Amino acid sequence: MATERLNSILSHLTPTKSGLSAITHKNPDDVVITLAIRTPLAKGFKGGFKDTQLDYLVYSLLKKVIQKSNIDPQMVEDICLGNVNDGKAAYTIRAAALAAGFPNTSAASSVNRFCSSGLKATQDIANQISLGNIECGIAIGAEMMSAGGDRLATPFHEEILKNQEAADCLQPMGQTSENVGKDFDISREAQDRFAAESYQRAERAQKAGWFDDEIVPVTTIVKDPKSGEEKQVTLTKDEGPRWGTTYESLSKVRPAFPDYGERSTGGNSSQVTDGAAAVLLMKRSTALKMNQPILAKYVGATVTGLAPRIMGIGPSLAIPKLLGKYNLSLDDIDIIELNEAFASMAVYCLNTLGIDHSKMNVRGGAIALGHPLGATGTRQICTGLSECRRQKKKILLTSMCIGTGQGMSGLFVNEVL
Repeated sequence: MATERLNSILSHLTPTKSGLSAITHKNPDDVVITLAIRTPLAKGFKGGFKDTQLDYLVYSLLKKVIQKSNIDPQMVEDICLGNVNDGKAAYTIRAAALAAGFPNTSAASSVNRFCSSGLKATQDIANQISLGNIECGIAIGAEMMSAGGDRLATPFHEEILKNQEAADCLQPMGQTSENVGKDFDISREAQDRFAAESYQRAERAQKAGWFDDEIVPVTTIVKDPKSGEEKQVTLTKDEGPRWGTTYESLSKVRPAFPDYGERSTGGNSSQVTDGAAAVLLMKRSTALKMNQPILAKYVGATVTGLAPRIMGIGPSLAIPKLLGKYNLSLDDIDIIELNEAFASMAVYCLNTLGIDHSKMNVRGGAIALGHPLGATGTRQICTGLSECRRQKKKILLTSMCIGTGQGMSGLFVNEVL
């Protein structure tokens, strides 16, 4: 430990590295990920988790974290849950953690930054570790969209609504997608072709077993909607991918938001989904001391804001902002997980940033897999790191748009080559 501490001190005294050399440099104080797992993603309202509550899903995944990592639960100092729809999520994570086997000395909290909540939870735990406030923590993202949406029951106060951008925060997500399509001329054909590729990539990945090392099985109860009969099931695979999907089949799907436009459909928009994902984080020195396998280094994350009515293009602003902080370019990035909230925003970000599509959403994205709001940020980390391991690639970038007009992006270095 004395040698590690000396190296850490010396690293602060030596000239600052930049770009790839800086983020791939290993330091005892690095924040690292030692486990990244997720549940299968189930179809909302009709899938395998439709009768499962958020608390049970979180509890089940936290138990898997203990089992898969073999970590002493006493070492986990804080657990942060990213969730959007459940206003009682802070109660849920605390109770679920205690029931899963974590001691009452392991603290817990919840965060909500809409679709980036899972990444926000990861950032919060990583920042605590980086500052020395804790040495080990868990970030988990979870969403039961079968439980209902997050729309406001009443509009904002009339004084707030006098500001147009504040009023635009009330626009339904489908309307914002149509805004992007019309404002930036993203055609229905372009959106359907992108969506077809997402489905085909997910099908290819699922058939090849690429998701197997990131998914843990979850056993739960499903009720027959007609008879009410309950049966126990074990979910092991994502339910979203529709094998055999083509551009031709998607082009026949009716518009989903006809009041606002005709380009976004149920076929080229993200699916309503239930699921959860978790990452275990700690200092590199702690991981080495505890004999925990180091999967990746957490480099950093950042967030930005933009006009709420075109919230979907958030990644086109968050990604350059994050890359600029580390003196990187897109050429330095090996794998990109960009959330496909809608094909409109995905096509815009792909084209505007000039992303090489071959390294973005290699296993498909939210259009094919689903978008459990609070879970997506951590799900992307699980999927992206797994793909990095498969391809023996190093640098992972994740990003997503955020309701009310924001974007977030995260940067990671795979260390299993």
